[in-house]
Amino acid sequence: MRKFLSFSMFTLLMTLTASTSFAGTELHYFDTEKTKIKVAIITSKLVHPWGMTMLPNGNILVTERAGTLKLIDPKTDKLFEVLGAPDVWANGQGGLLDIAASPEFSSDNTIFFTFSDPAFLGGTGTAIGSAVFEEKPRPRLTNIKTLYSMKKTTTSGIHFGSRIVFGADGNIFITIGDRGGRPRAQDPFDAAGKVLRITRDGGIPKDNPFADGKKALPQIWSLGHRNPQGATLNKKTGELWTLSHGARGGDEINTPKAGKNYGWPIISYGKHYSGGKIGKGTSAKGYEQPVYYWDPSIAPSGLDFYKGDLIPEWKNNLFAGALKDQLLSRLEIEDGKVVHEEQILEGEFGRIRDVRNFSDGALWLLTEDGMLLRVSGNK
Repeated sequence: MRKFLSFSMFTLLMTLTASTSFAGTELHYFDTEKTKIKVAIITSKLVHPWGMTMLPNGNILVTERAGTLKLIDPKTDKLFEVLGAPDVWANGQGGLLDIAASPEFSSDNTIFFTFSDPAFLGGTGTAIGSAVFEEKPRPRLTNIKTLYSMKKTTTSGIHFGSRIVFGADGNIFITIGDRGGRPRAQDPFDAAGKVLRITRDGGIPKDNPFADGKKALPQIWSLGHRNPQGATLNKKTGELWTLSHGARGGDEINTPKAGKNYGWPIISYGKHYSGGKIGKGTSAKGYEQPVYYWDPSIAPSGLDFYKGDLIPEWKNNLFAGALKDQLLSRLEIEDGKVVHEEQILEGEFGRIRDVRNFSDGALWLLTEDGMLLRVSGNK
């Protein structure tokens, strides 16, 4: 494991602005270690966007934390508000969070979304729901269902997670933060600080590690996570990869395995914000080590492997967004380990909230400032 101590050095040779084939956008060009890239600002009209998914026709659904859902046509720069978005508890970090189109969207028109559930008096928790998306005559959601909602709620406005990933078998992984209650991540009968795995109708997969519910909640896949706001599937291996905020240092990348415990708050490569030691230190028997970590923290959010052909030099690299450090981290992976990191776009577009490689071959970014960015090669 390589411990991050300082920003990777790279030379920004050129930043230009020009017109583009995308209506109403501007282009910026950058040199990176491996290749030149082009960043198109598709829109800057979003308000605290959180998650996104691309539909088969190339349009993109984007969640806004306050509870609105937007449909964007990248070719025309047109935004439409989607009717029928679910009610959410929009406070602090809570609201309408991640979104993912069903792998069979072309036939079932189903989307899945995570949100802070407003259904409880005096508190909220992370929940996942599904809905049918209808684009015409006007974009709207129908047949909304809550598939799972945390039973233990709190008024805390922090650490909801939460990302959605479809496993190779079609089941759904959901990441949930510790909700600001550190010991909760180690409670096997509490969903806080866990990665969950459910079927698409909210059921329990028979091969979940605690499927019988005797030793832990049957939905639990792995334990001991602080606030995982990035997750993706390595389609080459079928492995889940997650990205989690540390405290003062200790942001982590993990590959959560069934029934394993990733240590928070017993072990961590960070410290409390007060400067105090966390738990037993960086390792202890029975707790898994991260694949990679950052110290100091970059405040990571959004994670995806690049599988496209528009930037062949980045093929199979892993990309993570950063909020505090306002950059995009490119990670080279060999045999399941990070062997090199390059940090790009530092300070160019603000806090990066989500990172996705969609079927068009581009790398797409969402920023806290309301921008949707499309990253492609410049050849």
